[in-house]
Amino acid sequence: MNVLTILFIISAICGLDSFKTAIVPNEFIVHFRFKYFAPVRESYIAAKLLGSNKTNWKIIPRTNLAWQYPSDFDVLRVLAEDKTAAKHIIERVKSHPSVKAVVPQRSVRRILNYNPYSNYTNIKRNPKGVLRNSNSNNDRHRQLCSVLHANVLWKLGITGEGVKVAIFDTGLTKNHPHFRNVKERTNWTNEKSLDDKVSHGTFVAGVIASSRECLGFAPDADLFIFKVFTNSQVSYTSWFLDAFNYAIYRKINILNLSIGGPDFMDSPFVEKVLELSANNVIMISAAGNDGPLYGTLNNPGDQSDVIGVGGIQFDDKIAKFSSRGMTTWELPLGYGRLGLDIVTYGSQVEGSDVRKGCRRLSGTSVSSPVVAGVAALLISGAYQKIDVINPASLKQVLIEGAEKLPHYNMFEQGAGKLNLLRSMQLLLSYKPKISLIPTFLDSTLNYMWPYSSQPLYYGSSVAIANVTILNGISVTSHIVGTPKWIPDLDHHGQLLQISTQFSPILWPWTGWMAVFTAVKKSGENFEGVCKGSITLVVESFKESANETHLTEVEFPLTIKVTQKPPRNKRILWDQYHSLRYPPRYIPRDDLKVKLDPLDWRADHIHTNFKDMYTHLRNVGYYIDVLREPFTCFNASDYGALLIVDPEKEFADEEINALKEYVYNKGLNVVVFGDWYNTTVMKKIKFFDENTRQWWTPDTGGANIPALNDLLKPFGIAFGDFVGEGHFKLGDHSMYYASGAALIKFPMNPGDILVGTKLNDQGLSIINSKTPNKEAKIDVPIFGMFQTKANSIESDEEIMSNAESNLVEIIPTDYVAIKNRVLLLRKKEQSINFANINNYQTNSEGRIAVYGDSNCLDSTHLEKACYWLLITFLDFAINSHKSSLLQNLNRISEFHKQKRAPLPLRISTKNSKPGSQNNICEKFDWLIATKRNDIVEEKESSILEAVTIDSEENEINVIQKLLDVEITKLSQNNDYFTGSQETDSLRTPIIFMISLSLIVIILFVLFIKRRFIL
Repeated sequence: MNVLTILFIISAICGLDSFKTAIVPNEFIVHFRFKYFAPVRESYIAAKLLGSNKTNWKIIPRTNLAWQYPSDFDVLRVLAEDKTAAKHIIERVKSHPSVKAVVPQRSVRRILNYNPYSNYTNIKRNPKGVLRNSNSNNDRHRQLCSVLHANVLWKLGITGEGVKVAIFDTGLTKNHPHFRNVKERTNWTNEKSLDDKVSHGTFVAGVIASSRECLGFAPDADLFIFKVFTNSQVSYTSWFLDAFNYAIYRKINILNLSIGGPDFMDSPFVEKVLELSANNVIMISAAGNDGPLYGTLNNPGDQSDVIGVGGIQFDDKIAKFSSRGMTTWELPLGYGRLGLDIVTYGSQVEGSDVRKGCRRLSGTSVSSPVVAGVAALLISGAYQKIDVINPASLKQVLIEGAEKLPHYNMFEQGAGKLNLLRSMQLLLSYKPKISLIPTFLDSTLNYMWPYSSQPLYYGSSVAIANVTILNGISVTSHIVGTPKWIPDLDHHGQLLQISTQFSPILWPWTGWMAVFTAVKKSGENFEGVCKGSITLVVESFKESANETHLTEVEFPLTIKVTQKPPRNKRILWDQYHSLRYPPRYIPRDDLKVKLDPLDWRADHIHTNFKDMYTHLRNVGYYIDVLREPFTCFNASDYGALLIVDPEKEFADEEINALKEYVYNKGLNVVVFGDWYNTTVMKKIKFFDENTRQWWTPDTGGANIPALNDLLKPFGIAFGDFVGEGHFKLGDHSMYYASGAALIKFPMNPGDILVGTKLNDQGLSIINSKTPNKEAKIDVPIFGMFQTKANSIESDEEIMSNAESNLVEIIPTDYVAIKNRVLLLRKKEQSINFANINNYQTNSEGRIAVYGDSNCLDSTHLEKACYWLLITFLDFAINSHKSSLLQNLNRISEFHKQKRAPLPLRISTKNSKPGSQNNICEKFDWLIATKRNDIVEEKESSILEAVTIDSEENEINVIQKLLDVEITKLSQNNDYFTGSQETDSLRTPIIFMISLSLIVIILFVLFIKRRFIL
C-alpha cells in the first residue's frame, strides 16, 4: 500500500473501515536528495529556520534501528498555530538545496488484503464463517508446497538456506513453534510489543518459511520480521521509509509486501521502492483484491521493478478477487503496461496461525508470500549464481517458467501460473540477458486481449503496446539510437507503419518502450495478417567491471488487419477529456458508495468500461480511442462520438469544431453525464494540512458546466439535481446512481424527452436530517434530438445564458402525466425517423443524452444499460427510433415546467479556459529496414563470467537430479497437468472400480451358491 495516498477521510459521505488514511496535523516529511546522518540533516533544516528567527518547530526523534544509519528524511513538527506562519516554515525548508520535497506525514489504517471469514485452525477453535472440510482432496490442496512440488527441491537439499527474506507486516510472535530461523524481529511502530496480535504477519511468514504442520516453501530461509503495522493495523509514512532503509542496510535478498493501494503517484514511496530495487532487493507484492474489475492493480505491485502477484483458485481459475488489467499510470493519453507479472494459488491457502496451529486465508496477500517462498527456494538452489540474481533476472525466470492458463488473457494472468520446477531449471542455466514483457504481440491470440478483440484497419486510431524492458545484465542501461522496423514481406508487413517511444534511461533494471501501430493507405482493402519485427539495441553498464555490453532485442508483431469498415459501424470514444489521475480530489461517480469514495481509476474502454466495450464489439461496432482534442479527428470517418463522464474542460476551438462536425458533417453525438452540485461538493470538502487550506472537489461525478458549454449550440443542458433510484423503461429494470437531470432540451417534431421519479440524493447529503422517505421528484433524464441549425440558433429561450444566476435545484412540482400508454411487453419496433420528420437533412447529425454513466461503468455497476446505449446509437447513426422510447416521450409535459438555471462552476480557479493549445498527435514512423542492415551484437567480457569448476559441477549435478525428478512427475501426468484433473477423477474412478469388484464378487458367490444347490 502506498502510505502517502491522498485518500482523505470524508466524514460527510463515508466511513472507510477497510482503508483509511489521514493527514497527521502539523507533521511533515522532509525528503532530502541524499542520505545524511542525523546531525547533518538537522543542521540543514536549522540553517533555513533559525536564520529566519523561526523557533516554533522540532524534529521528531525516531528511536528505531535505522536511526544510527544515514537517512534521506526527517519528520518535522510545526508548532505554529497560525496558518501563515506554518506555511512560511514549510516554504523555508523547501528552499534548501539539499531538500527534495516536503510532504505531509500520513497515518494509514488498513484492513489487510485477506478474507477474515475464510479461515480455520487445526487447534480446538471454532471455525469463523466457513465450515472446515476434512475431505482428503481438499487437505491435499491446502498443502500448497506439495501442489507446487517444493518437496522435489527439498529432497535435493534446497530449503532456502542462506537467503534473507524480509516480511513487512504485523509482526511475529516470539518463539513461534513453526519457525526455526528467525534472524531478527524489528518494530517500526509506536507499540512496545513485537508480537503479532492480528495474525496476518504470522500467516505470511508461515507460507514462506514454516517448518511444521502447514509447511512453508523455504523453512531454512533467514527471516527478518519488520513490524510496520500496529495491532490496530495502523502505520505511518515514516515507519515504512525507515524500515525500507534498514532493509537496504541489512542486504535483504527478498522483501514480501502483502499490501497495496491505488496511489501510484505517491512519489516518496515509489522512489523508495526504486531505491530498494537498485540495491538488489527483490520486492514481491500483492496485485490487489479489487477484481474482477479491470484497471485495479495496486501499487507497488504494478511497478515494473517489482514482481506483482495475482491469485488463482485450486481449480486453476483466476480468483474473482484478484486485481487485473493494465496499469493506469499512462492514461488517458497513452496505454497501460502489463503490470501483473504472475499468478499463483491464493484462495483457501493454509498457513501458520498466530501462536500455533494452522488456518486458511484467501487474497493476493496470500499469493504474494507463495511467490516469495518460491523465490527463496530458487535463490538457495542456485546460490552459486547469486552474482547474476537480481530483480530483473528473477522476474525473467519466474515469468518464462510460468504456465499460461487457458481462457484468460494476459491482463488477467500475467505470464501465467507459477511453476516452481520449471523456473528452477531456468535459473540453473541462466545467463544474464535482456527480455521484453510481453515477449511479442500477436493479435490473433485470445491471450493478447484487447489487441485480439478488434482488428486494425486503415484510418483507425493507432494501437499502442506498452512494452516493459527487463535488463538482467545491469541496473543501468539505455537504448542506443532508434529501434528498427523490419517488415516481413512474405506476410504483408509492408502494409504496417510503426513508431516507437522509449525511456531515455533503463533504471533500476527496467525501462519501457511504447509501440504505435497503424495501417497504411495501401492496406485499406486488405483482409488478413501482417507480420514484422522491431529490434532495439540496449547498452548495459557494469560499474564493477567498468565495461559496457550491447544487446539486440527483438519484438515480433503479428497484426490482424481488416478492410476499412463503413462509417455507420465506427464509434469514437472520447478518452481525451478524462483525467489522467485525480490531481487533488475527484469524488466517486456513485455517491452511495461509502468504501471507495474517490474516483481513483482513469476511465478507459479496456478498464472500467470493458464490459461496455465488449458489448459494442459483439454487436458489430468498431471503437476507436480519441487521445487528442476534438480539432484533431476527421468527423466524416465516424458514425458517432461517444462522450461518457467527461471531467476536463472543453476548449473554445473544440466546441466550435463539434458544432461544425454535427451541423455540416453529419457527426452524431451520444453523451452519458453524471452528477454535479456545488452545494454537495462543498459539503464534502476537507482541510489539507500540506497547503493549509480547505479543498473542495474539482468537479462532481462529471464536469457538467463544461459539458453544458459543449452542448450549448444544440440547446441542451444538464442541471444540478442529483437523482437516485430504481425505475423501469418498459421491461428493462434501470437504476439511476447519482445522476443529473436535463433542464434544457429542444422541442422539435419527433424529438424525445423521457423522465422518471427519483430520490433527491443531493438534498439527503446536504441535509443529513432529511427523512429517508421523502417524495420522489419527477425529472427528465434522457433525450434524443435531430439537430436543425436554423431552429436552434434562433431559439433565444433555449440559448439564454443563466450562468449569472444562483444555483437552484430543479423544480419539484412536476405533475405526472395521466393515462400514459406504455408498450411494456410488446416487441420493440424501429421506425425510420427520416420518413416521419420532413425537417431532417442528410448533413445534420443527431444527439442523444443521458444523465448517468454508472450504468455503463463496471466499477459499481448495479443495473447495466447497454441496451439503451445500443438504442441511442441506432437512433443517432441509423436514424431509427425505438417504439418503446416513443411511447415514453413526455417532451410536451416537461417543456411546460419552469426552467432551472444552469449550474455554476464551483470556483473561479476552475473556470472554463478560453483557449487551449490543441496539439494533435504526430508520429515519427520508422523507415522499413532489412534484417541484414541491423548492427551486429558486440560482445564483451561482462557475460563471460568465470565459474569455479566445483560450482559448475554442483550446478550440473542439481540440474541432472532435477531433470530426473521432473521426468518422473511428467510420466505420472502430474507435473504438466497440475494434477487437478487427475485429482478430480481419482475418487469416482476408485469408486467405480470398487463397485465393479463388489458386483463381480456377489455375482460369483451367487453362481457358486446356485451351483452347490
